Amino acid sequence: MKAYFINRYQKTPATLAEVAEPMVGDDDVLVQVAAAGLNHLDLRIKSGELKLLVPYQFPLILGHDVAGTVVAVGSNVRDFQVGDEVFARPRDGRIGAFAEKIAICQDDAAKKPANVSMTDAAGLPLVALTAWQALVEIAKIQAGQKVLIHAGAGGVGSVAIALAKHLGAIVATTTSTANVDFVKNLGADVVIDYKKQHFADVLQDYDVVLNSLDEKTLLDSLQVLKQGGCLISISGPPTPEYAKQAGLNKLLQGVMWLLSYKVRRACRQKQVDYQFLFMKASGGQLAKIAQLVEKGHITPQTQEVYAFDEIAAAFAKLQTGRTRGKIVVAMRN
Repeated sequence: MKAYFINRYQKTPATLAEVAEPMVGDDDVLVQVAAAGLNHLDLRIKSGELKLLVPYQFPLILGHDVAGTVVAVGSNVRDFQVGDEVFARPRDGRIGAFAEKIAICQDDAAKKPANVSMTDAAGLPLVALTAWQALVEIAKIQAGQKVLIHAGAGGVGSVAIALAKHLGAIVATTTSTANVDFVKNLGADVVIDYKKQHFADVLQDYDVVLNSLDEKTLLDSLQVLKQGGCLISISGPPTPEYAKQAGLNKLLQGVMWLLSYKVRRACRQKQVDYQFLFMKASGGQLAKIAQLVEKGHITPQTQEVYAFDEIAAAFAKLQTGRTRGKIVVAMRN
């Protein structure tokens, strides 16, 4: 089968080549890939930026988002059958959506929302799970709470705005001038055009901040949080608590302690809870997200769809940083 893979950590485009079909374990579903979503996580893994957090062996097929059709099931699989249309964020260590087929643990997959296309479904898993785990699991958002979501026009931001509104929150977001109307249409109550205003000069007494930007933005976000608020970052720095949960060794736990010390100290002084989130695969959560999509509470925001053999151009677009929603590659049979 055809797949895009890398032989080492690199910044250059991946290689398209013929590779062996994946083995299907007893708990796996084999999926014929219809489409795969691109994520900045793919870029960070390809460049080696995250090799301490998620070490991989080479050659490595990238791709964390997939939608497709089940073509085989393992002996222990009960909830899926051949012909089912599914979507998934395969777990760390078993990524590989940029291929014609992928074997996925049944616990990581869910039935595709019936009201969206394969290409739209392929852009959802990673960003939707990130938003769910931040707002539902960690922050436990309640109706009436005030939530700031940075970079609201991005993949995570666009889903997080919709999810926060569904949960009853009052939502503020930051974006560029070109995307002000876009995030308003997603449901944002307060929109900060970062080219004209600094969010910390406008917002105050917020319960939750979801950060996906740099450390300066993370620290500035403390100014808008109330005492007892929650600061969640998906862009770092990772905490020693995360390192322990991820099973990293003592040395790496120490590295995470040093990397996050400044942020953790600032949060303690402000009496704010700081959480680093590196999202986890979960078919159960995806099934709940699929229900929200089918009810119209979350709408996929697909910016562009590229053919599978145009994946290098798709990554080049992603690297510009000027994307709205998700970029997807679709298989051409």
